[in-house]
Amino acid sequence: MMDAAGRVAEAMAAWPRQRFLPLRERRHAGRDGPLPIGHGQTNSQPRTVAAMLELLDVHPGDRVLDVGAGSGWTTALLAHLAGPTGSVLGLERLPELVTFGAANLHRAGMPWARLLLATPGALGSPGDGPFDRVLVSAEASTLPRTLVDQLAPGGVMVIPVTGWMHRVELDAAGEARVEFHGAYRFVPLIED
Repeated sequence: MMDAAGRVAEAMAAWPRQRFLPLRERRHAGRDGPLPIGHGQTNSQPRTVAAMLELLDVHPGDRVLDVGAGSGWTTALLAHLAGPTGSVLGLERLPELVTFGAANLHRAGMPWARLLLATPGALGSPGDGPFDRVLVSAEASTLPRTLVDQLAPGGVMVIPVTGWMHRVELDAAGEARVEFHGAYRFVPLIED
């Protein structure tokens, strides 16, 4: 059985980010750096995405929430990892990016994944939880308990908080165990 790094490498090979970038940025897809996708948002650098997905450790059949789905690239990668027995909900706050990302995801042809406009004033999607995995691709100022509460027992969330990547695992008693995994920079998470 393949480990998390192998599964993530396989997903990234199957879904290169070039397909999820605006036309003007596609020539830069091989650069290991963030690339603009419009409206002040970026598509994260591949090395960072790989590290986050390895920490998240998605398995076939997992229910996954992708907060800050942007261009739909991470949503497609998560859908590949969760497979058709799983489900992935990508959320994005900017309507223009929802249109762009949802079109990219539709072209990927994975009906168990969808990218929707986030509900104003809500963080995540409490009504669709609990989730086995939650990926947050924007930096929070504090660990959002609202998102922790959307995890299923044994669930995992990966989120940058004040410059540090956090891996949060919820135990059966509802207690969150937090590990820190290096310094990263992201666009800010809108938490209202």
